[in-house]
Amino acid sequence: MFEQYEPENTDEATAPDDTTIENIRELGQVSTPQAPELEAQPFHCLSIIGQIEGHMVLPPRNKTTKYEHVIPQLVAIEQNPKVKGLLVVLNTVGGDIEAGLAIAEMLKTMETPTVSLVLGGGHSIGAPIAVAADYSLISETATMTIHPIRLSGLVIGVPQTYEYLDKMQDRVIRFIVQHSRVEQEVLRDMMFRTGELVRDVGTVLVGEEAVRVGLINEVGGLGTAITRLHQLARPGGKGGIQ
Repeated sequence: MFEQYEPENTDEATAPDDTTIENIRELGQVSTPQAPELEAQPFHCLSIIGQIEGHMVLPPRNKTTKYEHVIPQLVAIEQNPKVKGLLVVLNTVGGDIEAGLAIAEMLKTMETPTVSLVLGGGHSIGAPIAVAADYSLISETATMTIHPIRLSGLVIGVPQTYEYLDKMQDRVIRFIVQHSRVEQEVLRDMMFRTGELVRDVGTVLVGEEAVRVGLINEVGGLGTAITRLHQLARPGGKGGIQ
């Protein structure tokens, strides 16, 4: 007679299943943790890495974060009462404006406490995502590039095109100003500043500079981010940190 095989205390017993491997390959992380795992680690980590991909699929050689992967994760985190906080780690060059703003709006409207941490870079449309969290941090050597929006592909040279660009620019500026301490005049000045970037218009902020202008709350790292999440997760803690 055949007996059912049950792996003993070996690597085979704890090997990741196909779903876990697929999540790591496609999303860069494992699935949203479940109880009782959450009792030991109640915070979930979401990474925004590389270029934020929108409605157009980028070439395979590009490292991307797909918004159709991020948004369902945010919904699952918000619906899971065991998740006490969300840490958003950014190291992005920017990307699709509407996809980035969609992620930022999702973060801002979550009841789950959120903390963002800019590591390496939080450029372009990564800035609204960073400020969308309840509390934002940037590492000492990380940079954020603030510049005007751009259009790629076919551009029709008519007044309506420039009006559309102005409207999109205003959307980004309004969101950043509403959800950070930076003043609108200061933000616009940084966006359209000339002479600082060799082949572009804009400003590069490094660590403490982003805090000084009011874009980011604090210079810090992973330990500080976890501490802030613990503070926000306490009863009445959300909104208590400025």
